[in-house]
Amino acid sequence: WGALTLAGVGSGWAGAPPQHHDRAAGAAERDRGAAARSVPAPGARAARQGVLVRTPVVVRVAPDSGTERYTVGGIPVIHRHVAGNNVVAANLYLLGGVRQTPAEKAGLEAILLDASERGTRKYPKAVLRRRMASLGSAIVSAPSEDWTLFGLRSTTATFDSTWAVLADRVMAPRLDSVETEQVRALYATGVRQRRDSPDALLEYLADSAAFDGHPYGLSPAGTERSIANITLADLRRYQREQMVKSRMLLVVVGNVDRARVERLVAATLATLPAGSYRWTLPPAPARARSAAVVVARPLATNYILGYYSGPPATSADYPALRIATAVLSGRMFAEIRSRRNLTYAVDAPFLERAVSAGGLYVTTVSPDLTLDLMKQEIEGLRRDQIDPAALDRLVQQFITDYFLDNETNSDQA
Repeated sequence: WGALTLAGVGSGWAGAPPQHHDRAAGAAERDRGAAARSVPAPGARAARQGVLVRTPVVVRVAPDSGTERYTVGGIPVIHRHVAGNNVVAANLYLLGGVRQTPAEKAGLEAILLDASERGTRKYPKAVLRRRMASLGSAIVSAPSEDWTLFGLRSTTATFDSTWAVLADRVMAPRLDSVETEQVRALYATGVRQRRDSPDALLEYLADSAAFDGHPYGLSPAGTERSIANITLADLRRYQREQMVKSRMLLVVVGNVDRARVERLVAATLATLPAGSYRWTLPPAPARARSAAVVVARPLATNYILGYYSGPPATSADYPALRIATAVLSGRMFAEIRSRRNLTYAVDAPFLERAVSAGGLYVTTVSPDLTLDLMKQEIEGLRRDQIDPAALDRLVQQFITDYFLDNETNSDQA
């Protein structure tokens, strides 16, 4: 499992144990993992066997005739045709994520895109807001470690008009000094509020400590210090230099035809500079010794989260670790939550990034005992064989959840 870097917030744990995650996803992980409890492998305790090797079952899946890929003026497009409703979701992915800005300017891209909502060259602030209200559409922004999502949600009838607003926000934000300062101040307030939530502070500390010196150690939303360093000139320069076609991937899902998408993109984003960006995997985090960061707070409950480095998305071990963390979540929930009643929340998160990471999370008033039990469950997962029937149930639940998670056009985009 490699070196584990832990962060803790609370009053009852001060020692270092041997060592965009979504807590809402934890319940699903526990349900999946509970379906795949490990059983001792026959004759394997002495041999320390920890992995079940099974003959894969090949299932033939019909080609997806509803999805096509093409390029418009240098911008790759993935277009899924959905005729069953009149909702359109279009996501523009700006590749690079936290690697596009230096650490001292972290949060710059997120602030730029949010500031563009305060007005563009074609749409002054008041006009833009009236326009969006009359359309009933929405434009969304979601920065993350590997890319920033900037997208729209509209009906088929309002797609063209909503696209015009989105494109102008990317290509020609007004960046008024007063309005931009207000956005920057909102971001500064937001990152300060991390201290008010134990979970928010915990995730920030764990991520920063586990990936210290690595791009993933930077927050897409920035820090108080980096946000204070961002100037209006920085934003304008970034818009000019980084809003280039080589960073862009467009995904469209909805009841619109290819010719319509090509026409809209060709008249707007395709006129941007090409740029010279090339996507590459982030470097693997440097291997380090286990470490712990503890923040003392007068809380009865201790919040503990640790991460360890995982394989890149190109590795065959990536999906294997994904399954293993789900199994571990179920094992820990059954033992620590259901049997011992030591916690309301225990989880083994999996960070789905270009270079993955796994983790351990728990809230408890008995940290020493709980951490020891978590260690025992990890050892059990390494030592024991996963029951084949339970593994089949786990796989089926993953498949079911996949379809449930892709019910809407925006989920698919």
